[in-house]
Amino acid sequence: MKRSVIETVLGAVVLFVAAFFLLFSYKTANVKAVSGYEISADFSGIGGLSAGDDVQISGVKIGTVTAVTLDSETYLARVHMSIDPDIALPVDTAAVISSESLLGGRYLSLEPGAAEESLTDKGRIQFTQAPQNLEQLLGQFIFSMQNGNDNE
Repeated sequence: MKRSVIETVLGAVVLFVAAFFLLFSYKTANVKAVSGYEISADFSGIGGLSAGDDVQISGVKIGTVTAVTLDSETYLARVHMSIDPDIALPVDTAAVISSESLLGGRYLSLEPGAAEESLTDKGRIQFTQAPQNLEQLLGQFIFSMQNGNDNE
């Protein structure tokens, strides 16, 4: 009987500590839904970008990727995002998919242009750049090195 009381108390302490860490990580991770206006951008490849990833300008989160779909006419990946309503993006804004680190993790980086007009709800970003594929770059480098050695 004495042993089961100790195990019960210890289990309660473990659950309390786990709940504390869950609450702490939720508050410090800045996980919040960004409600704002919807815009989209078309990419030839998204390289692992998915719904829920951040949309940033200069490293500051201004929105969230809400969905990634395939355009049935152009066969391009269409990325839908929700942008903070306080941020007015010029119509010549560029979108670039970037890596958080070498191990993965993607985010959508926006580079505002200088146009006077702003994107509106359901607007589309015209200038996009797909992420660089590390495997393709390494393959091209190795292939170019082999061709360079064949000439000697």
